[in-house]
Amino acid sequence: MRGGSKTFFAASLLLPARVREPARALYAFCRVADDETDQSADPATAVARLHARLDAIYQGRPGSALADHALAAVVESFEMPRPLLDALLEGFLWDAQGRHYETLGELRAYAARVAGTVGAMMTVLMGVRDEACLARACDLGVAMQLTNIARDVGEDARNGRLYLPRCWLREAGIDPDAWLAAPRFDPALGAVIARLLAAADELYARADHGVAGLPRDCRAAIRAARLVYAEIGRELERRGLDAVGTRAVVGPSRKLALVMRAMVAGGVRRGGTARWEAPLPEVAFLVAAAADRRRAAPRSLDERIGWIIGLSERQARQLGVFR
Repeated sequence: MRGGSKTFFAASLLLPARVREPARALYAFCRVADDETDQSADPATAVARLHARLDAIYQGRPGSALADHALAAVVESFEMPRPLLDALLEGFLWDAQGRHYETLGELRAYAARVAGTVGAMMTVLMGVRDEACLARACDLGVAMQLTNIARDVGEDARNGRLYLPRCWLREAGIDPDAWLAAPRFDPALGAVIARLLAAADELYARADHGVAGLPRDCRAAIRAARLVYAEIGRELERRGLDAVGTRAVVGPSRKLALVMRAMVAGGVRRGGTARWEAPLPEVAFLVAAAADRRRAAPRSLDERIGWIIGLSERQARQLGVFR
């Protein structure tokens, strides 16, 4: 986590241990899945293998990979809805396939899968299943992904990828395919990037209404992640919106100031519910999956203890501790 996402790692330090440790386990599997899909010559086959691994995890029979065992424990302890992880894998496949996004709605559908899912899963780890809070968590995930896309326009282009809404580019007089063949920054592209940052800012503002619905000891971490990510957009604006020649980063001192601000704001007791506002159409299926109370009845305490003992024994055998 420290190497893959400095912002997520820093924010996770503010989480209570009961959330931080399963969040790291969740991150580990997500990182493994992303890398395996992205680096595969046959992404569809790679995703099929990952779905098979999820099948085993949800059956309480994870494979030998430690990330799988860690995720299996999270699935059991928190009743993590399978559709959230399936949607994440779908997003990884879209990435590997080089999918095009014509409109903002299509781009948000992608962001819902690769980032909105993370917001929903983190909320589940915090013990919250309220639909309003879940919707705002998905807003935050999508906003962060839009910020990432705005910041990484040049880097993505050099890797042959273009995530900006193609209809926006054409409206600005830019041919998407011609630009991708020879990426460069100009005021027209800057206007498109500014438009995407504005879309992200709208979602950051919506997400703010969900923080009050989280457990008090989790609010600072989420607010810190929100503030630091939004600041990437502000830094990009200070650089004249040039996301091709430079990569906007938030410096350590500024990041620390934002984390301190989040800690002060997070410690203020507020109302315990999130303001209701309908979820984005693109994340509605995630909210429904995370809030679904029609799952099978939870196991009894004895059944849970037996499941954990069995999982530990299988892991020990696979690691050669005993046979």
